[in-house]
Amino acid sequence: MQPRKKPRNRHSAAMEVIGAQLAMFRINAGLTQRALGERTTASEETIASIEQGRRALMPHLASEFDQLLRTGGALATGVEKLPPKDKYPIWAEDFIAYEQQALALSWFEYGVLPGLLQTEDYARATFRSKIPLLDEETVERRVAGRLERQQILHRDKPLIASFVISEAIVAGNLGGREVMRAQLSHLRSCADLNGVSIQVLPLSREHHAGLDGQFVVLETADHQHLAYTEAQRSSELISDPDEVSILAQKYGMLRMQALNAEETVGLLERLLGER
Repeated sequence: MQPRKKPRNRHSAAMEVIGAQLAMFRINAGLTQRALGERTTASEETIASIEQGRRALMPHLASEFDQLLRTGGALATGVEKLPPKDKYPIWAEDFIAYEQQALALSWFEYGVLPGLLQTEDYARATFRSKIPLLDEETVERRVAGRLERQQILHRDKPLIASFVISEAIVAGNLGGREVMRAQLSHLRSCADLNGVSIQVLPLSREHHAGLDGQFVVLETADHQHLAYTEAQRSSELISDPDEVSILAQKYGMLRMQALNAEETVGLLERLLGER
């Protein structure tokens, strides 16, 4: 077995420079991190992470800070000029932020249903299955956050969302019989949403392109193409065009290997009839 690659550095020199600029503009304006957070949509913790170079400054926040701190657009310009490898952070919370502004996404999942398609009870069951165990307050907070993310499927101009999921997920029993029946019913309803395509990858396939695990490919609001992957205890947001292209090719193959949308609806209705 080949050794696992070390994860990429959590921050770059370019992110540190942008963070230092933000700190300078904030201090010159006579604001604390808390005060800046109270006047924008960023939390005090997020601002601290950006200023320390531990988290990338996202374009919409750069514009907010520029306007409030009267920088003349310096931060937004700096973010725009970052090379791709520095422009996109690698951690899950940043992926979710890009997801919320995405124009399109393609999602392959083999373990649990994509978060955007989960019911409240199914989401709760996934968080209660985590090891180490989560306390109930944390579970409920994460469930609320997951449900909030789903609003992108119902916005005035919904994104184009394609999902390929393993048959093992819909044939499973996560959360119990009633939870799973409600989840299947919800999944059937999601299949009728404008811009949403759901396909099931049959367990009977002798070969398929998803053996390396789940991933998401998305197009951002400024037409950048990113990919997101997860492992047991880590996640990564990928901006390298070659790597994103490989995952896009895999997704195209998975769509051909999966049931089409109409066949998937038939499978879901059949499973609902058996429960």
